Amino acid sequence: MLDRVEQIDMAGRSTRPASLLEAMRERTKVLHVTAERTGIVAELLRGRGTRAAYAVLLRNLLPVYEAMEAELLRHAASPVTGLIVRPELHRSAAIAADLAQLDARDLPLLPEAITYVSAIREAGSGSGHPLLAHAYTRYLGDLSGGQIIKKILARSLSLPHEALSFYEFPEIADIPSFKNEYREALEQAGGAMTEHDSVVEEAATAFQLNITLSQALQAAVGLDG
Repeated sequence: MLDRVEQIDMAGRSTRPASLLEAMRERTKVLHVTAERTGIVAELLRGRGTRAAYAVLLRNLLPVYEAMEAELLRHAASPVTGLIVRPELHRSAAIAADLAQLDARDLPLLPEAITYVSAIREAGSGSGHPLLAHAYTRYLGDLSGGQIIKKILARSLSLPHEALSFYEFPEIADIPSFKNEYREALEQAGGAMTEHDSVVEEAATAFQLNITLSQALQAAVGLDG
């Protein structure tokens, strides 16, 4: 793993972690717990969701992934952001397929999803380096907690395999190994850029956007408590 040079204060103490991944993980640790324990995500993890609620979640995540994937591809030639552009992770087509399987129509697009999309487009402006934070938040989540959600949804909602494409990665043969490779790519990207602190803060923003959307979706589908 590529080491980063730590910043040192006047007393010779380190002022930030040596790796981008470590810094993002530390900055979002509390937010990560909050994301799992609140909103529609928490309801799904507890097996208290409905097909309608899941469809509304997908409807609101679709433009988020479309924006993120479009911005990542736009920066595919970047020596920094390009390191984490992996089309096998792209989820927008899978989400659209799941919505078709669920025969989901005329579902609401919440303002919180629109805000999330705007934040991703802003992250993609300029160097595009803040996109590292959004890829870290969404894709590693899909490869980790998303696999747990898939099993719960299949059981609690009796969803067929064809309606769970969002959590399927047919082009990735070994998910644990791929996650390690992707973390390494994030580290290499972190070592090749200078906006370390702003990207770490963008990771916190990404988690907060997810939490806010999840809470809004919980209220919209009537799963409060």
